[in-house]
Amino acid sequence: MIERLYLKNYLSFDELELKFGNGLSVFTGVSGAGKSVLMGAILSVFGYKDSEARLIEADVECKLGLDEFGIEEDDINCFKLLKDKSTRYFINNQSISKKNLNLVASRHLKYLSAKDITEFENSRLLNLLDILASKKSKNHNQNLIKFKEKFGEFLSVKKDLDKINEEEKKIDELRDFAKFEIEKIEQVSPKVGEFEELNAIKKRLSKKDKIEEAWNKAEVIFAYEKAVMDALHISEIDSGFFSDALNELKIARSSVDFDEFEGLDIEEILDRIESLNALIKRYGSIEECLEILKKRKSELAHYENIEFQKSDLVSKFAKLSNELKSSSEAITKERFKAIKELETMINSYLKDLYMDRIDMDLNSKNLDINGSDLVDINLNSSNLKTLSSGEINRLRLAFIASEAKISGLGGGVLILDEIDANLSGKEAMSIANVLIELSSLYQIFAISHQPQLSSKAHHHFLVQKSSKGSTAKELNIDERVMELSRMISGESITQEATEFAKKLLL
Repeated sequence: MIERLYLKNYLSFDELELKFGNGLSVFTGVSGAGKSVLMGAILSVFGYKDSEARLIEADVECKLGLDEFGIEEDDINCFKLLKDKSTRYFINNQSISKKNLNLVASRHLKYLSAKDITEFENSRLLNLLDILASKKSKNHNQNLIKFKEKFGEFLSVKKDLDKINEEEKKIDELRDFAKFEIEKIEQVSPKVGEFEELNAIKKRLSKKDKIEEAWNKAEVIFAYEKAVMDALHISEIDSGFFSDALNELKIARSSVDFDEFEGLDIEEILDRIESLNALIKRYGSIEECLEILKKRKSELAHYENIEFQKSDLVSKFAKLSNELKSSSEAITKERFKAIKELETMINSYLKDLYMDRIDMDLNSKNLDINGSDLVDINLNSSNLKTLSSGEINRLRLAFIASEAKISGLGGGVLILDEIDANLSGKEAMSIANVLIELSSLYQIFAISHQPQLSSKAHHHFLVQKSSKGSTAKELNIDERVMELSRMISGESITQEATEFAKKLLL
């Protein structure tokens, strides 16, 4: 429910704050006062329309599922539109894109705008039929659940079968490629860590000659060991330091040993490194190379057994197709029983709305998650797309009312744009009665030029315009009598109009 609206610097409105309650709220006022501007503000803050307002805020009491959009939810969620150089949107002071804002709002707000026929989507109509059918058939709901489970399995098998059929068209090419990669990798037969180990050996071998040459020159020092020791003794100098240093030098020399490389074929090592390096360049690493080998072997086994796999899938596909056909026929049978009840219910609302009755037929279509049924709607042989916006909106109202009555579910907000325009008093009152029925499930906002609808409102707001701009306020009972009287007789209010207005409010 929208609890509060605040706007600043929006066309004829300088600043305005309104509080809203449950049920039906109607906005009235003379033409040009700003009713559509005010309704546009409500739509704008939820991303349904663009706005030139500097600031619009709306407080909403409703669980909105904001976690999905990374926004923390509060008991009262504040929607905000700010416009400076560009328009920005916020929920609870956290930024949100207009696209995501509209996704959030569309789950809880219905805007009955011209030519919108989403209420007549096949899936929604079938859902209503299924609710009706489930009330009369104990097995219908269980059949729907089983059907959807089977259909999910059917889609999975179909996907696998389609993949195999595509693979069959290029099976030789795929098989040859898998064999080529397997042979290429197995010829080298790489091992994890081998490339690094061989490179370390290569690095040491590349320095072997230089190391041996350097030590051959350095070993001359050992030939002068006795001469040095004698010189130190004669000079009466302690020779311990020299002995220690020479011993450490001998130990260091003995540690330089290339015996481990005896018998190694350096050319063979270099060739091996080159082969491993080629695999690394192609696959990224030896680990990834071995993963590819495993994958290609699995693919090759799949290609070699594809005929057997296809035969198995074809058998499963045929079995599931028959099961779905049988299940969908049972579902269709129950829907056929329910369609006349739905048609009668919608037509009862259309009669109240002074519209022609509709005919509903259940025809066949390609199987999908909802079965094989297509609900066709005809309104006096007219196509939905040829109806006027007023007719579309009244028809939508009949469907929304039927949906609410059948499911017992509602909630959220309905916004109606002059739904009683150009209607007679009787027609306007019929719309008012339908809206009052719906208002137990929805919070409804409507612009009206008719006293009948306005008199039924739970909350009546008057929009006025003066030289200082537009204002709006909720009317008390006496003020409602005056406004209804104006709507009945015009600016020159008569006693008869006042009496009629009082009767409408009873």
